Amino acid sequence: MAMFRRPRKSSPPLRHKQEEIARQEAELRDKLDQLGRMVTKGRPTPENRTRAQVQQGMTGSKSEKRFQVSLALDGTQSFEGSRPARRPRSLRKERREGRIVFLLLLIALAAAVMLLISHLHS
Repeated sequence: MAMFRRPRKSSPPLRHKQEEIARQEAELRDKLDQLGRMVTKGRPTPENRTRAQVQQGMTGSKSEKRFQVSLALDGTQSFEGSRPARRPRSLRKERREGRIVFLLLLIALAAAVMLLISHLHS
């Protein structure tokens, strides 16, 4: 007895969807590379920065200097290969600490009220 099997062909809509996803991934990867190059190209080096400051000092007025804002990123940040930031504290721990602080303040308030009442009756 021979087992009859269907031919293994992926359906055309599925293949079309996979190709579309692969194309979008490639476009996004290219865009990310382009933005990364723009960031690294736009970041001033120390010698370029001093030249720009000297030229700015010669041509810029006081009001222009006041409104200039630096948008350069720190050298410590990178988009790829960076290790993830420290994991945030769990909400459960923060809630527990909040409850403890609340109970301590409630006990202090109760003690203060009892002291006031005892002094008023005396």
